[in-house]
Amino acid sequence: MSVAATTEGKLFGKLFINGAWRDSASRLDVINPATEDSLGSVGAAATRDIDDAVAAARAALSGPWGALSARERGRFIAKISQRILERADEFARLETLHNGKPIFESRHIEIPAAAECFEYYAGWADKIHGETIPVKGRYLAYTLREPVGVVAAIVPWNFPLLLTAWKVGPALACGNTVVIKPATQTPLTALALAEVALEVGLPPGVLNVVTGRGSDIGEYLVTHPGIDKIAFTGDTRPAGP
Repeated sequence: MSVAATTEGKLFGKLFINGAWRDSASRLDVINPATEDSLGSVGAAATRDIDDAVAAARAALSGPWGALSARERGRFIAKISQRILERADEFARLETLHNGKPIFESRHIEIPAAAECFEYYAGWADKIHGETIPVKGRYLAYTLREPVGVVAAIVPWNFPLLLTAWKVGPALACGNTVVIKPATQTPLTALALAEVALEVGLPPGVLNVVTGRGSDIGEYLVTHPGIDKIAFTGDTRPAGP
């Protein structure tokens, strides 16, 4: 069974950088844990791919994404939520294939919860603001909340799409851009989310997905000088043999 066959002809064998799909120099097999059969392969990012993803995210901050109002950002996030719900059956099928959990849990728990997370943060986008502070004298004191910058979101295998939503939703609501590195075992729904970003017209570079082994690109990503914030869930110990 190929990944393309599970996704109605859509190919998820590439990296998603700067709003476009691109090939990688090497590939990584995705295994169905229930059968131990291969589901196909996805791209295995190299350090140059990380550099390009971070550069694209940085450019989006000072470009089209940074130029949007908070309310306009919220509308994009709401569209992501709605599109996930519209494609819930497909997302659930992918989640079960590469994760091994029952289809009921994927379809009726995780995927709806991920959509609800994006919906929740869509509402927050124009409600995150500064304050005026009373001070002594004829002065005006105020706070201004600004995006942190480029966020690297490193996601584990157990609830792949939901944990991605927990990281990406608030990051986008606050005006940041994101580079997602899904778990080696479960990259398919992150790539499907990238496709959703294209479908809703998210500006290029706002959301990037780089697949590959943490041992190959993980440390490079978290120590990259162009990354301003790390959102990491998982184990920091080296993987066993």
